[in-house]
Amino acid sequence: MKRDAKPDGIMPATTRKLRCAVYTRKSSEEGLDMEFNSLDAQREACEAYIASQRAEGWVLVRDHYDDGGVSGGTLERPALKRLVADIQEGLVDVVVVYKIDRLSRSLVDFTKLVEVFDANNVTFVSVTQSFSTTTSMGRLTLNILLSFAQFERELAGERIRDKVAASRKRGMWMGGFVPLGYDVCDRKLVVNDAEAALVRRIFRGFVEMESATRLVQALRTEGATTKRGRPLTKSDAYRILSNRVYLGDAVHKGTAYPGEHDAIITQRQWDAVHAILQVSPRVRVNRTRNTTAPLLRGLIFGSDGRAMSPSHSRGRHGQIYRYYVSQAVLKGGAAEGPDIPRVPAGEIEAAVIAQVRALLRQPEVVVGTWRAARGMDAGVTEQEVLEALERIEPLWDELFPAERSRIVRLLVDRVDIRAEGAAVRLRLDGLGSLVRDLASQAPDARRAAA
Repeated sequence: MKRDAKPDGIMPATTRKLRCAVYTRKSSEEGLDMEFNSLDAQREACEAYIASQRAEGWVLVRDHYDDGGVSGGTLERPALKRLVADIQEGLVDVVVVYKIDRLSRSLVDFTKLVEVFDANNVTFVSVTQSFSTTTSMGRLTLNILLSFAQFERELAGERIRDKVAASRKRGMWMGGFVPLGYDVCDRKLVVNDAEAALVRRIFRGFVEMESATRLVQALRTEGATTKRGRPLTKSDAYRILSNRVYLGDAVHKGTAYPGEHDAIITQRQWDAVHAILQVSPRVRVNRTRNTTAPLLRGLIFGSDGRAMSPSHSRGRHGQIYRYYVSQAVLKGGAAEGPDIPRVPAGEIEAAVIAQVRALLRQPEVVVGTWRAARGMDAGVTEQEVLEALERIEPLWDELFPAERSRIVRLLVDRVDIRAEGAAVRLRLDGLGSLVRDLASQAPDARRAAA
């Protein structure tokens, strides 16, 4: 007679092992860095419950399914996705949670999970809410509990939205992406002086140029970037020009309220920009091109030594592209013309301006300018010349296009286009005249500042 056989010859029934997976979740990350946190407490309670069911064949799956800092209002959770994948592969028989809302706070989402459980013969167990999903009464209880869980989540969402709305009406900063021109200190926006200067430059430049395309080209030439160090785009420029935070306002759902932070621009600057934005971009582009004379007319020369003339072409959709074109091309002799028959106007103008601004800082230019200025006014010192040249750099951004054109014509004697690049030759007598004017204004400016 066998040792494990009963006297009547019937073999004892073996208990089927049920593989139990514990799922834990916590909505916020607060406290997760502690040695024993909420996820550990949930897991400990679930493991204790599984151990109490050992006689029923329950065994713990050692893999951990923990979602820390993830909302229960979505199914896009890493650990939950892993759990569902293991269920579909037949690796889990029972899902154990501390409470129902740890698995989901949405009735619709929970219904989807239950469908996955049923399709794979998986049972769902809540340690603190005893019921079975295999009976109609258990399903009814589950739906009632989930309805309250969803109601609690929606109520919490409404409280948060009401708090945000009330805070915005008081002008408080409620987080999010920090706009260019500001930093966050003690949960408040404070002006970043360097970035604020760029913001003012964008508003001022748009009023002068009436074109975001030209503005962005100029800003990129100057090395301007976004707060994250990325080169500025037209979208960035328009976003800045439309952001009322720079007026000192806090905006909530389209309504502006006086903010706690300082304004960067004035109402007059805002109104000037938005008066231009009301005009069609195509109208603005054509108007700007028709009223602004080519910057380098009469100053730019090709490799054949002959002057290049301003010209333009029109694209399929009405766009106008400006160029400086050699005389050979204009007269139909492109084949015998210079190495570079035409150059884009915007690019060469920006390059010349950049070279002029760089040359003004060269020591030999400072000395040559001083000598030229001294010939007009013997009382001008080298230090005054140096200070005046240094003032041209920040002054440039304040000038209107017509004034910039006048200064370029005063400073630039000739621009020669070669295969290796553009060579700019300055007029030192023009520099001397400009420096003399600036030097004479310096004492008045110092007295006004005092």
